[in-house]
Amino acid sequence: MDSKIWYIPAKNDRLEKKVGIYCRVSTNEKEQLYSLVAQISALTRAVANIGQWRLADVFIDIASAKGEIPRREFERLLRECEVHNISVVLTKSISRFGRDTVETLSALNRLKAAGVRVIFEQEDLDTDEVDSNLMISVMESFAQAENESRSENIRMGLAMKAANGTSGLYKRKLYGYAKNENGELVIDNELAKVVRDIFRWYLDGASVLGIIKKLSEAGIPSPAGKEQWNKRAIEKMLENEKYTGTVSLLDSATHEYEFQMKECHTPIITESEYRAVQEEKKKRSNIVTDDDGTRRSSKKYSSKKK
Repeated sequence: MDSKIWYIPAKNDRLEKKVGIYCRVSTNEKEQLYSLVAQISALTRAVANIGQWRLADVFIDIASAKGEIPRREFERLLRECEVHNISVVLTKSISRFGRDTVETLSALNRLKAAGVRVIFEQEDLDTDEVDSNLMISVMESFAQAENESRSENIRMGLAMKAANGTSGLYKRKLYGYAKNENGELVIDNELAKVVRDIFRWYLDGASVLGIIKKLSEAGIPSPAGKEQWNKRAIEKMLENEKYTGTVSLLDSATHEYEFQMKECHTPIITESEYRAVQEEKKKRSNIVTDDDGTRRSSKKYSSKKK
């Protein structure tokens, strides 16, 4: 009996792996969309560089920063993996794949059960090569480091802008001012008169409630456009040094004034008027005003001297 020999090619485990690319950006701002394009381009080139890989689909989520917003494309990716339409998931980084550690681990467990390999390009992590417990530790470390780095970078960026005078915080809009075409604060004469009146009335002895009454009688609306001013609005105005043309920026880490710019814009009141108001506020710190405008000492005595 003649024997027949059949040639059976060796099975290549890596042949024709169907790859899914997942990309995500937190907002739909222009800079983020540029980042999205860069993510897709880089990952597509990475797939093309592996002969056994074939790009099956690209999954994109936009404006997905908030946890309550569903990531429809991410869920579609997981479903495609679970029905074995995709065997490799390629993504830029752990932070792009998941929004927090819990969500990331949950997704990785689903993909592991489906036999899907996940590769994080930026961290150079591959679930086929890293123990699951080690992966958890690595992810937590990366997440913590990334958050710390992001916070420090933001703080350093704000500090640098504050130091060189380019921070937009120096030019935040304030009652009494308007912004010109260059974004600079310029005096609004009508509103500036109200500011000057408030400072003058206070120095002349009027209480905050008395000032509110004067503004109401004059028909002057509040900064929010309401008929009645509130006490806090008057108090904040009286303690705001920005009306002298000086702006101090609070450091978010130390909660102390770290940067100060003088002559930042044209002043509405003088520094001497501002200082006089602060001194007057200290003098009145133990004085309260009744609803009828009567001022009295806030000190209370539990018993009389015998």
